[in-house]
Amino acid sequence: MDDRGLPGAGEPLSARFISGGASNEIFEVSRGGHRWALRRPPRNVPPGRNETMMREYRILAALSGTDVPHARAAGACDDPDVLGAAFYLMDYVDGWSPISEPEWPEPFFTDLDARAGLAYELVEAIARLSRVDWKARGLEGLGRPDGFHERQVDRWYAHLDRFKFRDIPGLDVAGDWLRGRKPRSYEPGIMHGDYQFANVMFHHGAPARMAAIVDWEMGTVGDPLLDLAWVVMGWPDNTGASGAGRRVGGYVDYTGMPGRDDLLERYASVSGRDVDEIDYYVILARFKMAIVLEGGYARFVSGGADNPKMEAFGAVVLDMAEAAAELARTTSL
Repeated sequence: MDDRGLPGAGEPLSARFISGGASNEIFEVSRGGHRWALRRPPRNVPPGRNETMMREYRILAALSGTDVPHARAAGACDDPDVLGAAFYLMDYVDGWSPISEPEWPEPFFTDLDARAGLAYELVEAIARLSRVDWKARGLEGLGRPDGFHERQVDRWYAHLDRFKFRDIPGLDVAGDWLRGRKPRSYEPGIMHGDYQFANVMFHHGAPARMAAIVDWEMGTVGDPLLDLAWVVMGWPDNTGASGAGRRVGGYVDYTGMPGRDDLLERYASVSGRDVDEIDYYVILARFKMAIVLEGGYARFVSGGADNPKMEAFGAVVLDMAEAAAELARTTSL
């Protein structure tokens, strides 16, 4: 910390565990009245996770000075002898995460107009991310943007082959449809890779203001419109005003939120990108999500995981694959 010139040199250092386990661990680190968040892999470091830490830090550092909400990169260490694994420091974000709340906090619980702002902030943040000049920010080599779409189907089928134990109706319908198509235009940009309410934080109070996009472990350079599809692939068609702020289906209550078309329009306005082919991206997102969740379900079935949430993945995978297939059958693209 002193080598990085961080504040509080010579003052006592304290650390508080925030979250972790099988996933990455996060600690609050304080010194001299200043706070940071320290992020590192779990105790039994999985292969490649140290490199992932450095990738995350590289993205955060590249976002410095942009209008993308993020925790400012403060320093990183790739020497596992220091803390047992690579780690990095970022500014501590004082905010709240939708996934950690049992219901929308006030005023978003009762004020539906304020709640709608959360959705617009969600899509505006990745719209701004898509505008960042990744080459000028030194992110060449972070991903392989050339041939991005041509690789997707084979890549995810290869991933599925590692644990496949059952047929998934509809998955091949979506896969075959995707093989024969790709977007008419493609402009590479920074992708988060798992963009959703679970991976953002908001400032406290209204109006809704995004504090930071978090958890960049899937970050890469690819097609940012896939991040948009990740958001809207499960967005309900009816977001009327009948709910009471509670979670629906184990996630968040979308009551009072803007509709999908409103979100697409806002994203297009802020990003300058064409969203006319969003069906392609939603089919790809559902295809990919079905395979990702099937991996968790396969671990549960084989006894390699005891998280009850993974048992529920079994039915979700089937629904997701069929939804991808149905859109492939009916889209006008």
